[in-house]
Amino acid sequence: MTTTLPPDPTLSPSSAEALNRDCFCRTLNTQRLRVQLEADPSLHGLSAQIQQTRPHLFSSSVVFVSKQVQAQISSVVTAIERVAKLPGYQAQALSRANPIAQHHWGPHSVCMGYDFHLSQRGPQLIEINTNAGGLLLSAALARAQEACCTELDPAFVTCAGDANLTAELFEMFATEWRLQRGALPWRTVLIVDSAPQAQYLAPEFELFRQLFAQHGLQAVVADPSELLWQGGQLLHQGTVIDLVYNRLTDFYLEDPAHQALRLAYEAGAVVLTPHPNTHALLADKRNLIALSQDSLLAAWGVNAADRKLLATSVPSTRLVTPERADELWAQRRQLFFKPVAGYGAKAAYRGDKLTRRVWAEILAGDFVAQALVPPSERQIEVDGEPTDLKFDIRAYAYAGQVQLLAARMYSGQTTNFRTPGGGFAPVIVVPDSESN
Repeated sequence: MTTTLPPDPTLSPSSAEALNRDCFCRTLNTQRLRVQLEADPSLHGLSAQIQQTRPHLFSSSVVFVSKQVQAQISSVVTAIERVAKLPGYQAQALSRANPIAQHHWGPHSVCMGYDFHLSQRGPQLIEINTNAGGLLLSAALARAQEACCTELDPAFVTCAGDANLTAELFEMFATEWRLQRGALPWRTVLIVDSAPQAQYLAPEFELFRQLFAQHGLQAVVADPSELLWQGGQLLHQGTVIDLVYNRLTDFYLEDPAHQALRLAYEAGAVVLTPHPNTHALLADKRNLIALSQDSLLAAWGVNAADRKLLATSVPSTRLVTPERADELWAQRRQLFFKPVAGYGAKAAYRGDKLTRRVWAEILAGDFVAQALVPPSERQIEVDGEPTDLKFDIRAYAYAGQVQLLAARMYSGQTTNFRTPGGGFAPVIVVPDSESN
């Protein structure tokens, strides 16, 4: 959960950086986390399951950011979603997307994730995800923190303060339903992913299932192969599905195993969220090229304030082509290479780590080259030893509004949930130097 600490004279002018460097406190109350994860009897044992099978899902520490960083992240998210509504932007993004992305039935898409690295220029957008996991897990984690000192006590989330967030997250799905179905009754919801029980974030599926059930909906978790398209309806074990919370990474539903869901979506027979249209408009990495190209944004009618904000917040991004091969190889140490349809840092490479073999694979594939923005670091204790971990900041958003900030701490090239001391971490906002 993102919380803001009121100004306090005991905090230094560079509070966030200093705290990330010098605060070694373990703020996670594991008993409180168990209570948060198992709030419903149907979730009994979930905390132990996570501890046994996913020991690095949650960090025991928090990450600190300044109020200015928090504000800039929120402004960037709002600006990007404003730009994504412009006809010129949409025409370019949809022209290169799978035809299924042309369908738009009204919903915005839930659980958008905007990932940032922090730099001297402020937060830098690394990528956008349409099926960003960790929202409910991070909310539960935030409610399980306890302040390590009196000065920081006001910044830590209370259970009462988080009640509004839980209601907001359910209302996000309810809004998606109304945008497509109006006042029609909503009875069933399906959380879909390939082999869902084998997914690393499978515990979160159970949290969402319980959230829906708490509001009187029939909710199930299923593999897409269990679905049937019949008589103009999407069925799961004979039950008509009204809304699908989509966690698939087959963003355009091209896999034959996803045919029933694809046909239902194309017919508008089911509310699917997030959906292919939003992936094409926001999460395709080629959109980062446009968002970092001021002249193109100006031609589309983006206002000067938004262009200035994006120019300072979106690293320069270029398409990798054979014609640019020599230029990009020469500049590789200052670049990060990502597949245009990638997710979860799969097949993503720092340029300074590239071999000629991998470079040939990049040239043969569909990649973008983004200006390298190294992640910030958080120093914590691991097994009694001071340890530097990297972190990024994920802004979970809906309809252009940030709902929650969470950090992911790790070592290595990309986030991995395999690092001792790493994993999801709450974000605590402390004052800017100007406010002290």
